[in-house]
Amino acid sequence: MKLEFEQIGETVHARTLPNGLRVSYLEKQGFSKDFAILAVNFGSCDSRFSFEGRDYRLPAGVAHFLEHKMFECEDGNALQKLTALGASPNAFTSRTMTAYHFSCTERFQECLELLLGFVFTPWFTEENVAKERGIIAQEIAMLDDTPSWRAYGGLYEGLYHEHPIRESIAGSRESIAQITPALLSDCHRAFYTPGNMALVVCGSASFDALCETAGRLSPAPSRTGPVRDYGSRVGSVCQPTVTHRMQASQPQSFLGFRDAPLAPGESRLRRRLLGDLCCRLVSGPASPLYARLFAERLITQNFDTEYSTFPEGAAAVFGGLTRDPAALRAAIEEAVRTSAQGLPAGAFGRAKRALYGASLRAFDDPSAYARHELAALFHGEHYASFPALLEGLAPEDVYEMLGRWVSSSQSAVLPLDAPPEGGLL
Repeated sequence: MKLEFEQIGETVHARTLPNGLRVSYLEKQGFSKDFAILAVNFGSCDSRFSFEGRDYRLPAGVAHFLEHKMFECEDGNALQKLTALGASPNAFTSRTMTAYHFSCTERFQECLELLLGFVFTPWFTEENVAKERGIIAQEIAMLDDTPSWRAYGGLYEGLYHEHPIRESIAGSRESIAQITPALLSDCHRAFYTPGNMALVVCGSASFDALCETAGRLSPAPSRTGPVRDYGSRVGSVCQPTVTHRMQASQPQSFLGFRDAPLAPGESRLRRRLLGDLCCRLVSGPASPLYARLFAERLITQNFDTEYSTFPEGAAAVFGGLTRDPAALRAAIEEAVRTSAQGLPAGAFGRAKRALYGASLRAFDDPSAYARHELAALFHGEHYASFPALLEGLAPEDVYEMLGRWVSSSQSAVLPLDAPPEGGLL
């Protein structure tokens, strides 16, 4: 299927292969670089599921551990092989997916075949799993020494009583000690199936050749799939304030607002656009609040906002370095309450145009465009459809979302990192 998005001049070729693998080709004729990303709908939140008559409750960090191990092949390391072909490979694990990708200027077909080969062909041994456990333990130690990582994790510990998003994507030293080759094999068999995966390519490759290669090197469809369970939900936040104490030069503070999870059939892309729009209106770079916070030295240039959705949840996050976390929290909470009642004249239109421009910039970056497309594809959408969705947003949509943020059952959470004895972090 060929889709033309004439408003922004983009062409997308989309096909679901007979085995269920979704393929999306983002046509970029004239670009010198091709980017390919193969992802599985399996992230750190998928820690509880049933499969083949057995119930699983995974230790934290399994999806991330599996990502590390997939590059290990019986005849060598896939990262080294891709690099030898001139490609730039990498991978990442998020709360909702695990993705493997590369970019290259030549030998794309060879790189693609290698990518498909190692992702669908696991090789786990006691020896290589034990070796990786030590490597990941070092990564966890570095993350534990990173104030922003600790504060961001503390945010979700406060927002939810029981949800796998409370757990670190990398896990802990204790949790990864429980990961075995057999457990990794079970998770690969349950989730790394074509119907639970998607391939996105951005560049000037041949779409038909791309689909032929993907169909030839991906396995047959799975007869059964995992049934996921994300636990029970409690309407109120777990802790209004979460504090981690560390030695650092300045406090790192994040303020979060719980939002309602996606409803069945609701567009994830539209929700993300609306969430981003609300964040811009509250404290975006063009907002009065941002200018005031910067003038009062309550924020620095690293201040940022994020709106994210995940299984059975969603949240808006504001934060960064600050000299006074309590004052920053009070200012943002007040801005959210005020904005939920009404917006200054012209603010909605300006924020909407700014978001349109920011969303449009991704189309000139093959990596960014492919990642956005991948996230949309798992929800049956295409990123290039964002203009129509953004155009359809009205001030009333903003007021409704901000109203949910300030409701008593979705109250704000402030994780604050500060050193002992009242010093600065």
